[in-house]
Amino acid sequence: MKALAAFFAALSLFTLPAQALQLTDDRNVTVTFARTPQRIISLLPSLTESVCAMEQCHRLVGRDRYSNHPALVRQLPALGGGVDPNIEAIVALRPDVVLVAISSRVITRLESLGIKVIALEPKSHEDVRRVLLKLGQLLEVPEDQGAARLWRVIDASVSAAAQSLSPHARKARVYFEVSRGPYAAGESSFIGETLTRLGVQNVVPASLGPFPRLNPEYVVRANPDIIMIGNRSMQAMVPYPGWGSIKAVREQRICVFGVDESDVVVRPGPRMAEAARLMAACLEKYAEGRGR
Repeated sequence: MKALAAFFAALSLFTLPAQALQLTDDRNVTVTFARTPQRIISLLPSLTESVCAMEQCHRLVGRDRYSNHPALVRQLPALGGGVDPNIEAIVALRPDVVLVAISSRVITRLESLGIKVIALEPKSHEDVRRVLLKLGQLLEVPEDQGAARLWRVIDASVSAAAQSLSPHARKARVYFEVSRGPYAAGESSFIGETLTRLGVQNVVPASLGPFPRLNPEYVVRANPDIIMIGNRSMQAMVPYPGWGSIKAVREQRICVFGVDESDVVVRPGPRMAEAARLMAACLEKYAEGRGR
């Protein structure tokens, strides 16, 4: 009798309904999935890269126009940007979920059409770790492919980049411009946190926010030793009024990251390890005050 009871107990394990997958996104909205999403659209490059870094690129059926890494995602349909996606094209692809930035203006529209949306927007190192963990839960990937492994690699690589720097490089005062405006990377941004871990001083304090728009005169007064510029447009660097008096400009201690490098340094995701190495190389290049 005990053996028969055990048999039916074991059989019941195979007849129980699968437990629904639930995920709470950065809006504090909980989204329920009957099964693990298999058809995914990503409208934010850092999220696209994170999905692929977990070896789940094959689940992507569409992307935003800026998602370009790894190279194979360029074969996917480009569905516009996070602000102006092609709604009809998204619906036609029958996604199980659309990944967007929390600041996206199309969330309500997509949800009104019955499309599940997960909004995630990393702005700091801790945000990146948290978002990776949430994506790992959503994708239900094995541990050896998942978020914990990715974050360990990122964290260790940033530490290694910091340890590679000479004492001279660590004394630098740095200004990092993410785009014309000027829009800067403050101390509280993921870029600013990487600079802090590299041991240098960011001239844009956390009190101004992660990515503040500054008056160019602010940078003149801050007078940084080194300027880093993310220049995805590949336009020639045009100094702002008065910048000729800045130490970094006078001595040509300026690192302008081109298209590919800019994508690396301004995206909060799996390539932050590479971003730390690029920033460290810039710091070391001008550690002794050498011009170009």
